[in-house]
Amino acid sequence: MKSGTRHHGLRIRSATEGDFSDIARIYDWHVRHGTASFEIDPPDAGEMLARWQALRAHGLPWLIAETADAITGYACASPWRSRSAYRLTVENSVYVRHGYDRQGTGLVLMEALIRQCASLGYRQMIAVIGGSANRASIDFHERLGFHRVGVLESVGHKFEHWVDTVLMQRALGEGDTSPPGDA
Repeated sequence: MKSGTRHHGLRIRSATEGDFSDIARIYDWHVRHGTASFEIDPPDAGEMLARWQALRAHGLPWLIAETADAITGYACASPWRSRSAYRLTVENSVYVRHGYDRQGTGLVLMEALIRQCASLGYRQMIAVIGGSANRASIDFHERLGFHRVGVLESVGHKFEHWVDTVLMQRALGEGDTSPPGDA
């Protein structure tokens, strides 16, 4: 699905500057109530807008899912690491508005994000999942073709508990079966 298209009542499109109050509210809930993000203090709309602008400067996608009534989620890709050897690898983030989970929003967003990143020439996508016990996110990423590549044990401390980070990975496009065009 291309950005700006519809799927089962959802419209997927690229984020615009006017979306970041809604985006900040979606992310705020996840920061305050879950371990998907290791942030403790939710960033405001201005900070989320600055993050979007930084990703845009890299040419990376930030997608929105919306119904006729509301923005129901977002997904974006960011550079995996800053060193040039990592230039073909991105990390994904996906967040769905509280109350809209398990309705397909995240899946549609991620499928679109994966397609866009592959079309931009990226070869690998990394998912960094907060918590080994976060089966919903682990299973979700497995459905999308990610496989578990490791666990960093007790690297975060949130809600008075130590939290692991599960690393998952999937190939994009040709993955590592051919050299990149700029090799």
